[in-house]
Amino acid sequence: MECVKKGFAGYSDYSSRSRRKEYWYFVLVMIIYNVILTGINTAVGPNQIIQMIIGVLIFIPSILFELPLAVRRLHDTGRSGWWMLLCLTGIGAIVILVFCCLDSDPQNNEYGPSPKYGNQGQGLTES
Repeated sequence: MECVKKGFAGYSDYSSRSRRKEYWYFVLVMIIYNVILTGINTAVGPNQIIQMIIGVLIFIPSILFELPLAVRRLHDTGRSGWWMLLCLTGIGAIVILVFCCLDSDPQNNEYGPSPKYGNQGQGLTES
């Protein structure tokens, strides 16, 4: 649950790093949330106002919480958050998925120390 709390708490943090575990637990919770709301939306039937409200309840958390977390996950692998623009293309989402599956960069990078390995990478330089 600590990983999910960090995901919700970092909704405005686009500058640090997030571990792979934190990212995937948060994605799992958001998938469950979306499935529940989609089920409610289907059960409601043709009531367009309720369907619109549920659609907003699905869309807003995705943008507010998942986007910054994905950017921090990219930072943890040593990539810029600008890579998220690849999601605007069809094949780019697969590239981002692969990047999010990669292990953390053990060394400190421009986004801070590794949340997985701590400060052990401090002072190391890439060769």
